Amino acid sequence: MEVLERPQIICHNEKALDYSIQDVKWIPCSAKFVSIGGKSNGAGIVEIYSLTSDNLEKVSEFAKRDHFKCCTFEASSLRNRHLATGDYSGRLQVWDLEDNIWPVYKTTQHKAIINAIDGVSGTNSGCGAPEIVTGSRDGSVMVWDVRQKDIPVAKFVPSIETAARDCWSVAFGNSYNNEERVVAAGYDNGDIKIYDLKTMKLRWSKCVKNGVVGLQFDRKNIPMNKLVATTLESKIYCYDVRTKHPKKGFACVTERAHKSTVWNIKHLPQNREIFMTTGGTGSLWLWKYVYPDRRVEKDADGLPYGVPGELSSLQNATLSEQPITGFDWCIDKIGLAVSSAFDQTLRVLIVTKLNLY
Repeated sequence: MEVLERPQIICHNEKALDYSIQDVKWIPCSAKFVSIGGKSNGAGIVEIYSLTSDNLEKVSEFAKRDHFKCCTFEASSLRNRHLATGDYSGRLQVWDLEDNIWPVYKTTQHKAIINAIDGVSGTNSGCGAPEIVTGSRDGSVMVWDVRQKDIPVAKFVPSIETAARDCWSVAFGNSYNNEERVVAAGYDNGDIKIYDLKTMKLRWSKCVKNGVVGLQFDRKNIPMNKLVATTLESKIYCYDVRTKHPKKGFACVTERAHKSTVWNIKHLPQNREIFMTTGGTGSLWLWKYVYPDRRVEKDADGLPYGVPGELSSLQNATLSEQPITGFDWCIDKIGLAVSSAFDQTLRVLIVTKLNLY
């Protein structure tokens, strides 16, 4: 009975495709989602699916020259719902899904594949300018405002003396007014860096020794609260980024899960303390962050430092024999989600009982 009282992860529908799926995202305020990836001949493809009462129906598709790697709607307004994509040639492109012959914005500043992308101040946040951040194999992290042609508004690159590290993940945060905003970036050598876009300086850096595959703040439009990083070797790091000690840095709680690479992290839109991680063994793991009785203590010198909470495992399930690399919650329906895996299958998921947490 105790098992049934916990949230259940149910595969509501699934659909096998004939291409490698790299990412999936719900189209805001709709029952539709996009699937992006590439064909065996290297061509990129974007497909739009609609969730009907008993099936998945493909609404439309378009193909382009290069394999797509990542995408986001987060920098677009609900009126436009433009899709920003990064591809294997290092191009950032923004698409009108109803008129996709030519992108509404394109830049080729990156010299290698764009591994990760995120947006801010579009669908979910009204503070500050709408911006897109991209992280690339060339080691650079660039921030874009689509109102400025082909020139990044911010660019973070390794110094001349330092070898470029492959940037695997990026995330916006701290965008709670028109001035404050940060970008977190994760690299293949285990570095996590937080760049302050107001001062254009490195705000914090930490090496977790394993490549950082996924990063996400629990919310973008509040003062920095929690940052979750997922890595190779089954590690999950949850940082309390509200209080930073000069020597200890941020408080952190660490967990192991999936027995493989932890590919993705997505916080539940309706509850920032709950998030899903996806694994290389085809598994999903649902977590809840439990705050300590006191989040802040003081050391012998009177300096405040954070106290880590705990990660509580709510449920886990195995859906595939291949890594689950794409996952997205529906912002309009609590518990509704879509995932993609390297087995070339889309899955629409229902996670029950989340309203009880």
